[in-house]
Amino acid sequence: MTEFEDHYDAVVCGAGIAGVATAHALTEAGIKRVALLDHGPPLGLTSDKSTECYRNWWPGPGDAMVALMSRSIDLMEQHANRSDNCFHLGRRGYVFATAREGMIETFEAQALEAQELGAGPLRRHSNASSYEPAATEGYASTLDGADLILDRDLIRQQFPYLNSETVAVLHARRCGSLSAQTLGMYLLEQAREHGAKFISAECTGIETTGGRVSGVTISRDGQTSHLKTDTVVLSTGPYLAQSLAQLGCSLPVSVEKHIKLGVPDPLGVVPRDIPLAIWTDPIKLDWAAEEREALQEVDELRYLLEEFPAGVHGRPVGAGDQVLMYWTYDCELSDQPVFPLTWDDNLPEITFRGMAELLPGLKRYLDNMPRPYVDGGYYTKMPENRPVIGPLPVPGAYVNSAFSGFGIMASCASAELAAKHVCGGDLPHYASAFAPARYDDPEYCKFIESWDASGQL
Repeated sequence: MTEFEDHYDAVVCGAGIAGVATAHALTEAGIKRVALLDHGPPLGLTSDKSTECYRNWWPGPGDAMVALMSRSIDLMEQHANRSDNCFHLGRRGYVFATAREGMIETFEAQALEAQELGAGPLRRHSNASSYEPAATEGYASTLDGADLILDRDLIRQQFPYLNSETVAVLHARRCGSLSAQTLGMYLLEQAREHGAKFISAECTGIETTGGRVSGVTISRDGQTSHLKTDTVVLSTGPYLAQSLAQLGCSLPVSVEKHIKLGVPDPLGVVPRDIPLAIWTDPIKLDWAAEEREALQEVDELRYLLEEFPAGVHGRPVGAGDQVLMYWTYDCELSDQPVFPLTWDDNLPEITFRGMAELLPGLKRYLDNMPRPYVDGGYYTKMPENRPVIGPLPVPGAYVNSAFSGFGIMASCASAELAAKHVCGGDLPHYASAFAPARYDDPEYCKFIESWDASGQL
């Protein structure tokens, strides 16, 4: 293993989007000798399992998540400007839809909270005169906040693909999509140009001398090497708990399996230029009478007749005919990831039928569902679904991890924040909300037990 040096100013463990962005941010901050470690390929574990979307649409308490995401979007737009938008940043928004009159008040409350937290103003529309549709391409828009649309004629005009029973649409505007892999590779190449080096190896230990970080032990092909460094940043995603243990540290982290469905749409029933669409109502899957009778007779399948929770969502992706679909109806927390992932054999059909409630055009496929592509990864989660970014108890050790499905959108700002911690820069006002030390405060730990909104889709 001669292609790397034995001393680095900083070592980043984990080459998912958070680690890649951290290596980039450290080089931007002036640290040139940065090693990025991963035993797999860059962006190859969970970073390629997302919906590849972004939003500044987050609940409180406090404005920390909105501020972090708004800063991250600012940085992504700067990268898009510099790179001729090589990673296809778009800003069509997120469309939340409901067929329940009772959700209108909830939509309005969510939008007013977002307005108070800095995500932008709420605009109410009862006719078409003041509503501005999202551009189908690009990211240059002055609109933020959200549009609440209650006029059903306007809903049918602007969103004809939605369930015909839709009574309200909340269109969050500073939201959109991107090519996550392309963004990650762009950041990696920029980091390499400024001196960072990717090392394909596993970090098997973190060394300390006099109580502070002094190096890391790495392994590849049965060979062990030591890299000297006084700075280590953990961005190890679902392996965060194991990485912390190498330092003798722990945090209340868990992992949650999430599965992504990609389905071809050869009939073109889902318009290619629609935003990410989210159905906010619980769903009972639509079965034919004979199907219901058959399911009722099998104990293991009877659950398919029960009500499923709200939140099925999806969007078209790429230049072909693929539609991405997610439905977190069956999330189970565990202490550590298990690969390869397994899932309910019925998950593809459940998710597809759920999406067909949101986008009824998909019902044309129910008798002959297109062959899906199923993949998944783990959300790495803290109890209140916020990341951990900042110093660990061992001097020289830092963490930038636990992004629970929002790592793509948060990567640029979280990496910037991590680099400020490492370099001693001025911290933004939201830094303390993500610091690992927050779990040392018993009052904070008690407070988060009462949170009723995680922001997770």
